[in-house]
Amino acid sequence: MNMKSLLTAALLVCALPVWVRAEAPKGWTDNYAQAVETAKAEKKYLLLDFTGSDWCGYCKLLDKEVFSTPQFANWAKKNVILVQVDFPHQTPLTAEVKKQNSGLAAKYPVEGYPTIVIIKPSGKEIAKEVGYNPGSGAAAFIKGLEAQMKKAGPLPAASSGESTNGSPQEPSIFKTTPIPSTLK
Repeated sequence: MNMKSLLTAALLVCALPVWVRAEAPKGWTDNYAQAVETAKAEKKYLLLDFTGSDWCGYCKLLDKEVFSTPQFANWAKKNVILVQVDFPHQTPLTAEVKKQNSGLAAKYPVEGYPTIVIIKPSGKEIAKEVGYNPGSGAAAFIKGLEAQMKKAGPLPAASSGESTNGSPQEPSIFKTTPIPSTLK
C-alpha cells in the first residue's frame, strides 16, 4: 500500500464519526412537526421518548425490554405516533433536531432520562413518567399507557377541535405491582 492510499484510508477512518448521526429507530421519527401532522390525520396521541440513546442505561433497557419488542411495535402502530427526542453524548444530531429537542424539553420539562410524555396533537400533555422500572416488560408498559389514554378519552375528529375537559392525571403511567420480597 502506498503512502497516498494509507493517508486516504486514515482520513476516512477519522472522518467516519462525523458522517454518522443519530437516527430514530424503525417505527419512530425524530421530526416532531411531521409527527403532529400525522397524529392529527390519524387521530392518535403522540408518545414522546426523551432519551439519551447512547449513554443512558435505563433508556437502553426501556428500548430493549419494551420499545424493541414486536408486542410494543404492533400496539404502537395502531395507537400512537412515536417521537424520539434524543440527547446523545457521542452521536451527532443535526442543528435542526438539536433545536427542536431542546424546545420540546423546555415545553415538557425533563428531570431525568428516560422521560415518556403522552400528548394530544394539540400539544396538551396527558401523562408523563420519568424513569423505567426494569423487568416490567412490554405488557405492563402498554397497560399503563392504555390506562392514561383511556382517562383522557378518545381524540375528537380533526375538524371538530380539541376538547379541553381532560381527566385528572394519575402520577405514574408505568406503575407495576411490587414483587413480594419472598419472590425476589
